[in-house]
Amino acid sequence: MKIVSFCHFLQGPAGMQYLGDMGADIVKIEPPQGVFERHWAGADCARVGGVSAFYLCANRNARSLAIDLKRPEAKEILFRLIGGSHAVAENFRPGTLDRLGFGYEAVRAGKPDIIYASASGFGSDGPYAGRPGQDLLIQAMSGLMASTGGGERLPTPVGCAAVDQHGGALFALGILGAYVKWLRTGEGTRVEASLLGAGIDLQMESLVTYYASKRGRAALDRHENLGSWFHAAPYGVYAVADGAVAISISPLDRLSRALDSDRLKALLNSNTYDDRDAIADAVATELASWRFEDLARALDKEGVWHGRVDDFDDLVDNPQVRHNQAFRDAEVNGETIRLLNHPNRYDGRLPERSSFALEQGADTRRILSEAGYGDSEISELLRDGVVHASCG
Repeated sequence: MKIVSFCHFLQGPAGMQYLGDMGADIVKIEPPQGVFERHWAGADCARVGGVSAFYLCANRNARSLAIDLKRPEAKEILFRLIGGSHAVAENFRPGTLDRLGFGYEAVRAGKPDIIYASASGFGSDGPYAGRPGQDLLIQAMSGLMASTGGGERLPTPVGCAAVDQHGGALFALGILGAYVKWLRTGEGTRVEASLLGAGIDLQMESLVTYYASKRGRAALDRHENLGSWFHAAPYGVYAVADGAVAISISPLDRLSRALDSDRLKALLNSNTYDDRDAIADAVATELASWRFEDLARALDKEGVWHGRVDDFDDLVDNPQVRHNQAFRDAEVNGETIRLLNHPNRYDGRLPERSSFALEQGADTRRILSEAGYGDSEISELLRDGVVHASCG
């Protein structure tokens, strides 16, 4: 599968990276000055080998063509590329590519079997279509913040760009589904994904349970140690003497035996959902003096589901994480960065493809040559500033 990608920020590039890891040929269209993620790096400008960490996190296995879309010559180049591709992917605000001459109708007119995939904040139409769609804003609008917080806590954002990342996965899923249809029928598809849709889909269990329970907003209020509004106690996170522990779905009688706690045994006849705050408070008190190793042995003996709360430094030393090869080190201009591997295995192996266009236009010459442009034509396009090629 070959995709011409007008994707930037995270949602679109993440989707392209999933597909590129699996073997798709991704041609990333960039302005001559480079896309946003080359210039913004987060964490007060985290860079390795002079390259933004934000760019490196989600642009693996994408080739770069740097081109000035506002130049009339760009249209002929891109339509030639699109003509030899299966899909166009983009995550601009709705209408942006239409104004530049590369919207769905224009592309479909030249290539009726095209898979045209758009990822946006809110969808291609509707009252919010023109608003900026960004992970934090979607977390707020979708109810995710309200359900993550609760009680005396303010609505609380998840500590990562969860909506963007899930949005990227759903974007890739939609393109794959359309590609299967193309292989079967030869027909194109208009694929539309949105961050709002991803933010809602991310909460499938929570939202369906909320509307089915008919308990209303008050159900979101809960003890600060409880991990969700819809699970019964003791489901949550609790401090121990040397860190913190997560207690998952576990019968209270097992936990009371593991801790040999009279206080918890006195609560065994309680409704573990309606009385969840009182139970959580008791569990927090009982666990505070335990060291994790001793607690883990006691919980394992009674079959209580639990896990130590690790931070990012702990994560890389987790033996299962190491076994699964979740991370890989990559060299970037003489420096080393730790990257995530593709999350799935295929026939027991991780995808082996791993390359980066470290500068915008790193692949301009080769991409144009593959599209049938001769050396003199490429040189003329470079000289006139229609396209840009890196010096590397």
